Amino acid sequence: MKKISILGLFFVFISTVAIAAEVNIFSARHYDSDIQLYEKFTSKTGIKVNVVSGKSKALEKRILEEGADCIADLYITADAGRLGAAKAKGMLQGGLTSDAIKSAVPKNFRTSHWVGIAKRARIVYFAPERVSSSELMGLTYESLSDPKWKGRLVIRKSNNIYNQSLVASLVKNNGKKATAAWSKGVVSNMARTPKGNDRAQIMAVAAGEADIAVANTYYLALMLSGKKGAEQQEAAKKVKPFFPNQNDRGTHMNISGAGLLKHAPNKANAIKLIEFLLSTEAQEHIVNNTFEYPMIAGVSPHPLVVAMGLDFKQDLNTKVSSYGAKQADALEVMTAAGWK
Repeated sequence: MKKISILGLFFVFISTVAIAAEVNIFSARHYDSDIQLYEKFTSKTGIKVNVVSGKSKALEKRILEEGADCIADLYITADAGRLGAAKAKGMLQGGLTSDAIKSAVPKNFRTSHWVGIAKRARIVYFAPERVSSSELMGLTYESLSDPKWKGRLVIRKSNNIYNQSLVASLVKNNGKKATAAWSKGVVSNMARTPKGNDRAQIMAVAAGEADIAVANTYYLALMLSGKKGAEQQEAAKKVKPFFPNQNDRGTHMNISGAGLLKHAPNKANAIKLIEFLLSTEAQEHIVNNTFEYPMIAGVSPHPLVVAMGLDFKQDLNTKVSSYGAKQADALEVMTAAGWK
């Protein structure tokens, strides 16, 4: 039998401890506040968090190319559609089924492969001096194709994942044929060819280029906070938020989330980190820095988000996992409609 020296056993022990005391994240979220949160986790647990940041497509490409050699344990990104696509590509594994996760996160915002850590709503913004209350009455995502909005709507490009998930939810709820007709109506109502990010859509309404815009809630709060400069802060004050579909299924909700990668070398530590992200301490840190909605009960959003209204009806019946499942259909109908 081959003998192992005491020194050899020592190095095996040290290397095992080193592996056990870390977790590796590939993150498409670009918030300094997330790094601060990981540092809090390390101080509490002694588990070091290593982060590789990048755009989602580049990170997914690396994960797929490296396969079993990939060092990452968690893929953290915005939008359930991206996480659903990652699962479909075989990048993720099950295992996010602990009691702590299941009790914290409503089942429509999680699967065994990925789990939401914060929520966001995709809503309508309007110019109060140009849009009447009667026009807003009963406004739905479906009614954005109404000819009364012709030349008055701005929204991002069809390749934007937030739009793809919104349209995927419409395919899920209304069917592909109806959503195809809706997409054509939306395109005909656009005030301009789609361009820019969500803040650019809000800026367009403030500047009088359009009367209504579609954008995520946290963008308005970010602009109002002054973190994006005085010009955007003043623009944000000129628009008002409106939460669609209050008389039926509720406003479209999405997530920022974490997926457990297929070859995660530190699976147990990855699950511990997710459970920490769903703690009251971590959720308060997230909402007060990114202006997202908390995933768990008992935590209040940032005051700027609270001021937008908290009594709106959320769509809690459409599982966000359907966004990934219907993503291809969504992109197909948008492309066919000429949605640039």
